[in-house]
Amino acid sequence: VHLIPVNPIREDGLNPKSRKRIMPDLLTEPPAIDPVYEAHIYCNIPTIAERSMEGHAPHYFKLVSVQVLIRHGDRYPLYAIPKTKRPDIDCILLPSRKPSHPQLEAFIKHMSKGSAAQMDGALSSLPRYPSHSLCEMGELTQTGVVQHLRNGQLLREIYISKHKLLLSDWTAKQLYLETTGKSRTLQSALALLYTFLPDFDWKKINMRHQWSTIFCSGSCDCPMRNHYLEEEQRRQYSLRVKNNDLEKIYVDMAKIVGIPTRQLRASNPIDSLLCYFCHNVSFPCTKTGCIGMEHFKVIKRHQLEDERERQEKKLYFLYALLATHPLLNQTVNRLQRIAEGKKEEVFVLYSAHDVTLSPVLSALGITEARFPRFAARLVFELWQDGKRPKEHFIRILYNGADVTFQTSFCKDYYKRSSKPMCPLEKFVNFVKRDMFLVFNSTSYYDACRRRPL
Repeated sequence: VHLIPVNPIREDGLNPKSRKRIMPDLLTEPPAIDPVYEAHIYCNIPTIAERSMEGHAPHYFKLVSVQVLIRHGDRYPLYAIPKTKRPDIDCILLPSRKPSHPQLEAFIKHMSKGSAAQMDGALSSLPRYPSHSLCEMGELTQTGVVQHLRNGQLLREIYISKHKLLLSDWTAKQLYLETTGKSRTLQSALALLYTFLPDFDWKKINMRHQWSTIFCSGSCDCPMRNHYLEEEQRRQYSLRVKNNDLEKIYVDMAKIVGIPTRQLRASNPIDSLLCYFCHNVSFPCTKTGCIGMEHFKVIKRHQLEDERERQEKKLYFLYALLATHPLLNQTVNRLQRIAEGKKEEVFVLYSAHDVTLSPVLSALGITEARFPRFAARLVFELWQDGKRPKEHFIRILYNGADVTFQTSFCKDYYKRSSKPMCPLEKFVNFVKRDMFLVFNSTSYYDACRRRPL
């Protein structure tokens, strides 16, 4: 501690006796990463009811639009650890099995009537809910369905019941729905939609297909985005090579499984191990031994350290700005149209992946945010000031927490204003202009092609 002498002046103008005021100077290290705690948060197992800050505003503000970007719910792994038995998880939906939801049975019945919906291209051939007795690779699990039934119910209570964003006679034009071409993202969108608009009319559903995981639509050609992504991947590789504990763990696991270390590393074991962990299934064993919690902790800890370094090194941030501009530009254009009085597309749902949400958080400057858990949601709310109807404000929420003033474009405004939200034009200026300043550019096209100095 540092002892700082202070000499306050008394009311009678005389100097009182000098006093010592103790100002603690925190020299303690930041708390150590707890990989098990972080893994539990990532799993997002549906247990207690969630508290959220969505829909909070002064009484004279009117909610006029909501745009939601979700990550799909809990899924079966995308990778298998070679020579081990796959985790034994059933992907048939059973309302009697935990975790469940009061509307799970009704959801299954409603999904079977979905042939009347308009589904873009390849989406029409995808199943509307999971249905395999042993999950297929990457398939949404019952936990994943329940996570989004809960998300939809929570958003309904706030946006439909309280704020009347959509009335009972809502039309297809008031919804904008878009998903990547994976069954897990389509099914997550339908689960959320079902509890948000229970027993919706399938004829009003028009699900658009997005072929790109960064939702860049017709603006995907961006050489510099790919350059920064490659640089970021080099950084990841360098950090991994320097981690001796991680290397020892990989060698040990490879011996247990009986394969070369490089083959084990290539099988991305953390993806598979997280599935065992989230579903409380024992880690796999062979005749040589068992993969255990110590293996899991070291790999998960490295993953968390990698995320921390990624924030510091800025390569990912530069990638994120270019990767997310098309999606954020589409979002801003829609918000501007609605602010001008258009009544269409007042509720928007993008169903996506961790590789969609993570760069959006980074580009917005929300550096404190955790990596997107299963069924994570990022919400953009547009509000109209009832006292000055031409003025519009936005709020941004991540998993129910208000992160508006963590954004790079609204941090300073918060210090100067008493308003509980961010003016829409701050967001517009950021997306249309300020995103490119770091590249010494004035447009997305130019930033995508200008080599760094």
